[in-house]
Amino acid sequence: MSPRKPPRTPRTQLRVARLVKAHGLKGALKLELYTDDPDRRFTPGATFALQVPTSSSWHGKSLELSELRFYNGSPVAFFVGVDDRTAAETLVKAVLWIDQDLDEVTDEEDAWFDHQLVGLSAVRDGQTVGQIARVEHLPAQDLLVVATDAGEVLVPFVKAIVPSVDVEAGIVTLTPPVGLFEEIPDSDAAEGSETEAGSGEAGSRRPAAAGDEKPSADEADDAAADETSADTESPEAE
Repeated sequence: MSPRKPPRTPRTQLRVARLVKAHGLKGALKLELYTDDPDRRFTPGATFALQVPTSSSWHGKSLELSELRFYNGSPVAFFVGVDDRTAAETLVKAVLWIDQDLDEVTDEEDAWFDHQLVGLSAVRDGQTVGQIARVEHLPAQDLLVVATDAGEVLVPFVKAIVPSVDVEAGIVTLTPPVGLFEEIPDSDAAEGSETEAGSGEAGSRRPAAAGDEKPSADEADDAAADETSADTESPEAE
């Protein structure tokens, strides 16, 4: 009789970086990091699943890191088998994903992995208005996508609108502006725009990653092509 195997820890995948452009002539690539812990994620021998178009020669393949360096504060990676600039240029815009245990939590304050947020109830004034379907990572800020009976609502993930997240209770508390979850008459909308003119945004908050991980403004030109739903599912071809 075969020995009983221990149960496997549930795992998901997290987006940790995007390959921005070739650097130098020896196959290096500049990274845009979506992780706050590159020393942990980018160690020699670490492997990454690739999110690339189906037409790419890299589709279905993975990369092994040989070295991570910083040049003028910018992370630059060297990968096994990527030996020259020509090869590196075929990887530009590729997104790197890693395996992640679902029970792992982040130590960062006011930060969550996407899979911790997906499925939580969105509560407004004590009433459940929907459920968090996914997290969208955009250049300006992150958005919580709330699935409601009327369709999906995009909620800016900022402290002024999302004052609290209670993962254990399964609740995300929302204080959205009038009109975000319902239509308002034109007269009320005009009056509201005059009242709110000049108001600023409160301190922004972000989940820990596309996983881990945070987008930056450099992603603006490629957001439409590279962004996937941030529910941390396995990468798919675009």
